Amino acid sequence: MDNKQLGSRIVELVGGEGNINSLVHCATRLRFKLKDTKKADKQALSEIADVLTVVEKGGQFQVVIGNKVGKVYTEIMNHHHISAGEGGEDKNEQNKSGVVSKVFEYISGTFSPLIPALAGAGMIKALLALLSTFHWIDTAGNTYAVLNAASSGVFYFLPILVGITAAKKLGANLFVGGAIAASLLEPNFTALLSAEGSTSFMHIPLIVVDYLSTVFPILIAMALYAPLERFLKKYTPDMIQLFFVPMVSLLVMVPLTALVFGPFSDYLSAGLGSGVIFLLDKSAILTGIIIASIWPVLVILGVHWGVVPIMISNFSRGGDMIGPITAASTFAQMGIAFGIFLRYRKDKNLGSLSLASTLSGLLAGVTEPIIYGIILKYKRLLPLLFISGAVGGAIVAIFKIKVFTFVFNSILTIPAYTPSIGYAIGIGTAFFLAAALAFIVGKDGKKKEEDTVEEMQDNHSTVPAAKGKIEISSPLVGEMIALDSIEDPVFSSGAMGKGMAIEPTIGLVVAPFDAKVSTLLSSNHAIGLVSKEGVEVLIHVGMDTVQLGGTHFEAFVQQEDTVKKGDKLLSFDIDAIQKAGYKTTTPVVVTNTSDYLDVIPAHSGKKDIGETIVTIVE
Repeated sequence: MDNKQLGSRIVELVGGEGNINSLVHCATRLRFKLKDTKKADKQALSEIADVLTVVEKGGQFQVVIGNKVGKVYTEIMNHHHISAGEGGEDKNEQNKSGVVSKVFEYISGTFSPLIPALAGAGMIKALLALLSTFHWIDTAGNTYAVLNAASSGVFYFLPILVGITAAKKLGANLFVGGAIAASLLEPNFTALLSAEGSTSFMHIPLIVVDYLSTVFPILIAMALYAPLERFLKKYTPDMIQLFFVPMVSLLVMVPLTALVFGPFSDYLSAGLGSGVIFLLDKSAILTGIIIASIWPVLVILGVHWGVVPIMISNFSRGGDMIGPITAASTFAQMGIAFGIFLRYRKDKNLGSLSLASTLSGLLAGVTEPIIYGIILKYKRLLPLLFISGAVGGAIVAIFKIKVFTFVFNSILTIPAYTPSIGYAIGIGTAFFLAAALAFIVGKDGKKKEEDTVEEMQDNHSTVPAAKGKIEISSPLVGEMIALDSIEDPVFSSGAMGKGMAIEPTIGLVVAPFDAKVSTLLSSNHAIGLVSKEGVEVLIHVGMDTVQLGGTHFEAFVQQEDTVKKGDKLLSFDIDAIQKAGYKTTTPVVVTNTSDYLDVIPAHSGKKDIGETIVTIVE
């Protein structure tokens, strides 16, 4: 489906426009703020071919798409009435999330809009480092000065940008937020850094901190400024609000940040940085292993941006050592994708996905398509990620690699790390070790010589006879029709897998084989089953019937139940569903089609419960 169709489908499955408070996007994810997350159909979203995974974390409902997320976001905003940004959160939903979730959500929401600027400027810094290393540019010349300004400006004035995005995130005046941060970069204030003797403000001792490239003090300041502004607006007459509210906000927040938040944040971030250095001095290998192993978990949970302020604060304290270690994990992910490509390059879907995601990682440092689209899908790859990432992280830690600017971890940014040779050895080891392990072990934990029938066929080898056949019986009574003839493009395109559809005449779904109930949606309109042989089947009653919210449906089983062939699973009211404007056409698809030699539907026509509708060739 195209980007417009994908966007509309996602909006529909998160509960429709009415269930969306706001929407933003980062490098790979649509980040929804929903009124009621229970209305979102996570299973159906995950089943869309272009959706890598769905993550619910930090008060956000995140739909991971990959590199084209910006285009999908644009289509959604152009064709739906949805608020951009993080506003509009329901107070009841706020109360449901914990303090830790709110903190990570706040930090993530603050930095998400800044990612393009940070990444672009970081890439220019890496380019300048490369040009300087090979003496292709005069570092004392005007050209270098201009390009250096282009790369350094965003970091020099980062507190102002953070003030703006943090204020917007919290629903406060973003320009006053930026003005509070700008006050701390004003030349007369920064001159106090070199002032002789002690400094004070209204006879209160003042510890002057360098706010260039810092973010912690501003994050704390904005967290207090937002409720202060709301308080002032509530009790200030309308006729003087225009100047009085921002005036008081500046009068309160600038001195308070200089007196309290700045020194506190400086000590905190310095302590964290010193802690990492202490651990590296005690055991560089163990520290590298721990950090590199934790990083992919933070990425999976969607809270990795909460660590960025610590890294940025380290830039002005002799360089950051956390980012280079995490890069080992990032390149291990790329290596796994590359190893999977080498082994399954003849597989049209997996081969193209693994190659595209490898290139995306190597050139842009974006690895969410790898971790969500490959590693989490084939969970046997997770140990390979931890092993190769830990080895690379240990090597990077041994070399004590540092970085002095924000960059995505790609091959183009290697010159930004010091010493670059040690960094290249560390990430290179992680990449090639992961690629080798993934190539040998494969996505299913099998050695290379145990390739699938599909691979041998693609390589023009002699194809062995099929192991056997598995027959799937009809779970409904009705008219069987070809899957590609139904209206839902997710099913008709075959993206969900091969199978067929039934136009039911009786509103009852029974188990087509002995199985375990792997999925049962809260709306009771769809159920997933896994047979003892490992066949995964999805039975989806009707088209877009998720909108009914379970009305006219009844489930006789629960998720994780074990059922026998012929046991009742679901019942539904055909007439009521059709009167509500929905079709009852029911796709029955084998979602793990790629695991088999072929999935062959029976001929169309009337089918009764128990009659064979699909034959699987192993």
